[in-house]
Amino acid sequence: MRPLRRLYDWMLHWAHTRWGTPALGLLSFAESSFFPIPPDPLLMALALGRPARAFGFAAVCTGASVLGGLAGYGIGVAAWSLVGDWFFAHVPGVTPDAFGRVEVLYQNWDFWAVFLAGLTPIPYKVFTLSAGVFAINLPIFVIASAVSRGLRFFVEAWLIHRFGAPITAFIDRWFNLLTLAFGVLLIGGFLLIEWVL
Repeated sequence: MRPLRRLYDWMLHWAHTRWGTPALGLLSFAESSFFPIPPDPLLMALALGRPARAFGFAAVCTGASVLGGLAGYGIGVAAWSLVGDWFFAHVPGVTPDAFGRVEVLYQNWDFWAVFLAGLTPIPYKVFTLSAGVFAINLPIFVIASAVSRGLRFFVEAWLIHRFGAPITAFIDRWFNLLTLAFGVLLIGGFLLIEWVL
């Protein structure tokens, strides 16, 4: 838990600097293909600090995440034969087994697979990279990513706008438990994929 907590704290420290918005964009972009922690904690911290800009932060998060998804798609299309082994070895959630399950999903439900990955704790990066590897329809990929990521981040911005500081206090107090819950949801997401198949 400690390395993850340090990474989480490092992310949150950007909320107290003038670089908060660019950091949010960069982390949202990176999370779509390789960064292990989603941008949600930084989005919430920034929205708490400047509630009037909560929806603007959600827009930055959404746009950067979709662009990062396109970068992941591009990696899958153009460079997977060169970098695939590195991703499998070093990026959490990106495994050959996950790719195999996602390939089958794409054959029947390409839009819904990307949509659910963008909205839930299922690792979005697995779907962005594999979308390029398996060459799913690019407009479908972009629309599903934009709708799901936008829904996720704008709902969070609304929650912060509506409920304020108690949400962040809750996350800080229960971080370890929430991390475990997130992991359970993540594993559950993969088990659900396996069960559906």
